Amino acid sequence: MVRANGAVSLRELARVVQTSEVTVRRDVRALEAEGLLDRRHGGAVLPGGFTRESGFPQKSHLATAEKTAIADLAASLVEEGEAIVVGAGTTTQELARRLARVPGLTVVTNSLLVAQALAHANRVEVVMTGGTLRGSNYALVGSGAEQSLQGLRVSRAFLSGAGLTAERGLSTSNMLSASVDRALVQAAAEVVVLADHTKLGTDTMFQTVPTDLITRLVTDEPPAHDDRAGGELQALADQGVQIAVAGAGGGETGPGGRQSRRDVGLPGPRRQGNPAGPQLRSAPALGDAPAGDRPARVADLRRR
Repeated sequence: MVRANGAVSLRELARVVQTSEVTVRRDVRALEAEGLLDRRHGGAVLPGGFTRESGFPQKSHLATAEKTAIADLAASLVEEGEAIVVGAGTTTQELARRLARVPGLTVVTNSLLVAQALAHANRVEVVMTGGTLRGSNYALVGSGAEQSLQGLRVSRAFLSGAGLTAERGLSTSNMLSASVDRALVQAAAEVVVLADHTKLGTDTMFQTVPTDLITRLVTDEPPAHDDRAGGELQALADQGVQIAVAGAGGGETGPGGRQSRRDVGLPGPRRQGNPAGPQLRSAPALGDAPAGDRPARVADLRRR
């Protein structure tokens, strides 16, 4: 499966081979010892270290249920009439499919896949950057893309990446992609990162968004035994990142059919968003708790 897809999650491996994630994790360790694959947080990839980047076909088959849940939740943050930027990636492509239903929306993107998902949405205006096409992820990169973003200002940016840590923030394996993502960040008042749990604790070669510029993280709930992902969520929350956790497999549905969420936010210096724009409201179970109680609540979330 790793040879066919380039990367695969432990959750998906366990489902396919119909065994527990504990058993799969043991087997992955043995295969890594033989040099057949590299373990990554929540999954495995072909050997290659920091510089290896999976292509779109490989990434599109990794953590699909989690990406769907994340996209549902992220779409609930966007309101009618907003202007936003959406970066390249399989998770942002899922988000774009849901944004097609938001009237009066303006979406600036360097992703052909995001633009394609919105092409027939007659109430959404799509603005594409210039640049050179990267065939591996169908994104426009280079100086043309970066120059087209100069002078742009939108309410928020939705970005994905190859890895996310509290120490370095969001990162990717490609220098050109990282440079364009940094330009997208400069155009936005707020930065929302979309990252499934397999990316938490993973560090790749080029930093795109340092932690202090990340306003919100939308992710899925890591497995109960995944202490590394839970610890990374706690560390990100400690640095002031607001965390919204979507249920895997589509998640639970709240009133009106909107994706339910559990938000964890700790106070800290953040980039200020558009005062007139929508604000992420914390769920009473976590958001209204005193600051001193929140680390314990995040730990409880990990155990669940």
